[in-house]
Amino acid sequence: QVQLVESGGGLVQAGGSLRLSCAASGRTFSDYSMGWFRQAPGKEREFVASISWSGRNTLYADSVKGRFTISRDNAKSTVYLRMNSLKPEDTAVYYCAADWSPKIERSSTRGYDYDSWGQGTQVTVSS
Repeated sequence: QVQLVESGGGLVQAGGSLRLSCAASGRTFSDYSMGWFRQAPGKEREFVASISWSGRNTLYADSVKGRFTISRDNAKSTVYLRMNSLKPEDTAVYYCAADWSPKIERSSTRGYDYDSWGQGTQVTVSS
């Protein structure tokens, strides 16, 4: 399994921006598609965004489409989530996840497809 460490969370006012990072180690990063998920207090974990190994294919939840951008740098073994126009309902713990899918040009919206998970980073958006 690959080890994942998220960073970049924090407290931001509504309308603000944050960039989350997820650094991977232990395996060949480009063999994995990557995803971001989030879980708010009292709610189920939900899909946010995902990206294929090459970065050419991305998927977004409807709730974040047009505001969030997922990207990756395989040379740095890092995946990013740029979050703009943040809303209070974006408040959650954000997790990155890795799905071993070497040279497969797709990513998944389903949490159970992912093999490895980070510990999460808190994002709080104040109104």
